[in-house]
Amino acid sequence: MTTSVDSFADLGLSESLLKTLAEVGYETPSPIQAQCIPILLDGHDIIGMAQTGTGKTAAFALPLMESIDIKLMKPQALILTPTRELAIQVAEALQSYSKNLPGFHVMPIYGGQSYTIQLKQLARGAHVIVGTPGRVMDHLERQTLNLDHLKTLVLDEADEMLRMGFIDDVEWILEHTPEQHQTALFSATMPEPIRRVAQKYLVEPKEVKIKTATATVAAIRQVYWQVSGLHKLDALTRILEVEDNFDAAIIFVRTKTATVELADKLNARGYSAAALNGDLNQQMRERVIEQLKSGALDIVIATDVAARGIDVPRISHVVNYDIPYDTEAYVHRIGRTGRAGRAGNAILFVAPREIRMLRTIERATRQPIAPLTLPSRTDVTNKRVAAFKEKVAEVMNAEGLDFFANIVSQIAEEQDVGAEEIAAALAMMAQEGKPLQIAGEDPVPRPAAFRDERRPANFGERDSKPRFEGRGDQPRFESRGERPRFDDKPRRPPVGGDMVRYRIDVGRDHGVQVKDIVGAIANEAGIESRFIGRIGLYDESSTVELPAGMPAEAANALKRTRVRGVPINLRPDEGRPDSGGERKFKKKPFADR
Repeated sequence: MTTSVDSFADLGLSESLLKTLAEVGYETPSPIQAQCIPILLDGHDIIGMAQTGTGKTAAFALPLMESIDIKLMKPQALILTPTRELAIQVAEALQSYSKNLPGFHVMPIYGGQSYTIQLKQLARGAHVIVGTPGRVMDHLERQTLNLDHLKTLVLDEADEMLRMGFIDDVEWILEHTPEQHQTALFSATMPEPIRRVAQKYLVEPKEVKIKTATATVAAIRQVYWQVSGLHKLDALTRILEVEDNFDAAIIFVRTKTATVELADKLNARGYSAAALNGDLNQQMRERVIEQLKSGALDIVIATDVAARGIDVPRISHVVNYDIPYDTEAYVHRIGRTGRAGRAGNAILFVAPREIRMLRTIERATRQPIAPLTLPSRTDVTNKRVAAFKEKVAEVMNAEGLDFFANIVSQIAEEQDVGAEEIAAALAMMAQEGKPLQIAGEDPVPRPAAFRDERRPANFGERDSKPRFEGRGDQPRFESRGERPRFDDKPRRPPVGGDMVRYRIDVGRDHGVQVKDIVGAIANEAGIESRFIGRIGLYDESSTVELPAGMPAEAANALKRTRVRGVPINLRPDEGRPDSGGERKFKKKPFADR
């Protein structure tokens, strides 16, 4: 099937969904959306091979929503994701698509969240469940999640679930779903265990494979700022003020409404900005672009569709105020700068839960994106003062100052003050609503391990390999019966840095495995699994090594975290092997995922 589809209206979607897509700024389907949506609407099972960031969430979410019976407040679709962050992201996307679907309800369920909250929400009912395998399996075992009315099952990022050790849980869930339902499996790669799952549980699936854009302009400097501790608008204005060689910028946002709102806010702060979106007719659009070319405008806030075809050489900066949904959009966005051999700058704003999308962009473009240090209040003040001095020097060299010098002399004589005091008063008047000093406090940065900014030097090589490991020629997981015991193997040491050992109140007697502990810590504290050190599994408790300098909010979150329904009560380890005194173990206490 061709991927050249000009409009979502060509795919057979309902009017309510088409209206919503237009409102949120979607106009042209991505290749995976163009191919998958008709197949899923026709009721076929599907295998989609596509990287994160190609627009696959909408590819399965939109057809899924077409089959929902709003009057039936029972789970009719189940979407399995490998991480809490992705579950939340997918649930938010579904909620945004349901803007014109009154009564639609989607519910994310994942480890680390209170069972009480989830039980109440499940009792109230939901049309779509988005969850991680472990927590979904727990609810199915407790019989608090009923899938009798299931119509659609989606496995999102199946290879990532394999890598994280969830594939057995996924198969268990598949075995406990109704026989008659539609299944969609999406995976960036197709290792043998995933292929085996597809062959066993999917019925005559259609296959779709999407290649992503991988090229960017080498001359473009790419940096990102992780949204934390400061409002995005305040951070944007700070960055724009201190950026060297700033001439003009395009700022990308997701929606038409956001273009107008941000343009108004920037104009109120003294910038010359205008919105560029699909609501502008061709004449108004051309006028905005001409103003940008001539220098009458310095900043244009645009959506992806509205910015297509813009070629203005003076654009020195592209700011991704909202991270794009897919890597191809990112490549097209930053291509607006660095034109005609000039240097360009691309700045990306990334929320904590969007870090995975940042890594996907890096892999797709094969270029690292460096973290940007937010300019301090002092940096901004120094930049403003330098510009003010330069402007004063230009005026001092101009002719016709005698008249004004006479006025200053009169003021000095009448007020009995010196010229310096008068100059200071005039400087204050000249600020014109944009003070040379800015108020507020600088946010305190978090340690790198908890910002997810550290990564191996050879990250490009690592990400080009399949993201699962095997022993010999066999994949790590062949079947539930042949699954190796993790606690028989030594754990790979974490990336360098000081580690602190903690004790938690869950162990083998609670049915806990190392993957449960790693998953809970990674989700609740935002610590990458490679920063988690040795884990010791005992009968009634366990020990885990974590990076020193853990932020208080992360430690507090872990104290409240539950694993297998048991509060872990994280605290520094005092060296006792277990609460019941010294014990003898048949196996080494240290485990591996």
